[in-house]
Amino acid sequence: MRAIVAGNWKMNGTLAETRSLLAALAPEIETAEANGVDVVVIPPFTALETASATLRSAGSRIHLGAQDLHWEPKGAFTGEISVGMLRELGCSFVLVGHSERRAHFGEGGAVLLAKLEAAIRGGLTPILCVGEKLEEREAGRTEGVLDDQLDETLFALAPRDIAGVVVAYEPVWAIGTGRTATPQQAEEAHRHIRHRIAGRFGEEEGARSRILYGGSVTSANAAELLRRPGVDGALVGGASLKAAEFAGIVRLATQGGT
Repeated sequence: MRAIVAGNWKMNGTLAETRSLLAALAPEIETAEANGVDVVVIPPFTALETASATLRSAGSRIHLGAQDLHWEPKGAFTGEISVGMLRELGCSFVLVGHSERRAHFGEGGAVLLAKLEAAIRGGLTPILCVGEKLEEREAGRTEGVLDDQLDETLFALAPRDIAGVVVAYEPVWAIGTGRTATPQQAEEAHRHIRHRIAGRFGEEEGARSRILYGGSVTSANAAELLRRPGVDGALVGGASLKAAEFAGIVRLATQGGT
């Protein structure tokens, strides 16, 4: 199974910063593709065209992703962007259901399912983010929260579409806080998600599903996380804005966390 290391830049990255970061990053991880790791960068919408051009001119195999999409192909949706627009810019991945979209923009349920379906229908690979809040973990509700989030999104898809979705387990309490789930906590959550997928769609589908860990991932903690069974890569936040740091995480992924 190919690992994935994806860097979510969030609302960071001017055009000049985009060129500089990718120029530094591309040669650092040029062997990752050959070593079984898909590397994805996910800049803000305004930097996608520049990022795409920079990667093409460098001959880089780094994949380009978007931070969100609308479920309709076009129309009166001010401020939104469609799957066709993202494909035209060179995107092959897109985030769906990041906790910041859920918390700040009220996204959930039917909206996220519609976005998943639009991404798949339009030829993008969605990275579906799921995860619990701190109070939910402390109340022993982690698995229940994950179940609810999977039920209303991934498990509402047609069975033929499941293989086209990457899942990212991102405990909300670990995103941008400097706190990271322990390797054991990450492994337990990944095992639960995989077990649920297998129970719904069969053991083969469960085994081949790619599940990433996200939440304050750095080159200092990535090794322990990536070597855990069932952890198929990382969704990286702040560390993806530093070329050397992100490249270090990618190198660890190519080595299976060792």
